Amino acid sequence: MKVVLFQPQIPQNTGNIVRTCSVSGNDLVLVRPLGFSISDRQLKRAGLDYWEEVKVDVIDDLDEYLKSTSNSFYFFSSHATKLYTEIEYTSTDLLIFGSETSGLNPIFLEKYPEKFVTLPMKKNSRCLNLSNTVSIVLYEAWRQQGFI
Repeated sequence: MKVVLFQPQIPQNTGNIVRTCSVSGNDLVLVRPLGFSISDRQLKRAGLDYWEEVKVDVIDDLDEYLKSTSNSFYFFSSHATKLYTEIEYTSTDLLIFGSETSGLNPIFLEKYPEKFVTLPMKKNSRCLNLSNTVSIVLYEAWRQQGFI
């Protein structure tokens, strides 16, 4: 699987996600613009030496990226109603998460409404931390595959 971060803003979150990708054997795709430099000291510190173990791609256009792939993909958003546990994940899926400050571009919800899923939260909650959300989803997807 690949974790896709749409315009991430907080280097510590991305560093933590790199660690999660490393220990679960998944790739990471970062969609520009980023709210930090890839060489950012805080980013490297949060990811420690796990950066060397993760294939990281940086792309400019998520929509073009999605058009060029035959892989299934899912967007994770508080604006969805379908639960993340209702998806049957495969090892080639793209798991797409929005920016910490602005979420996902609304155009994606317009184009791919059936691809939007959510994590349950109590009523009137703002949102989960991005790195926690990625961990929850990634481990559910990996669990479904028998942690292979």
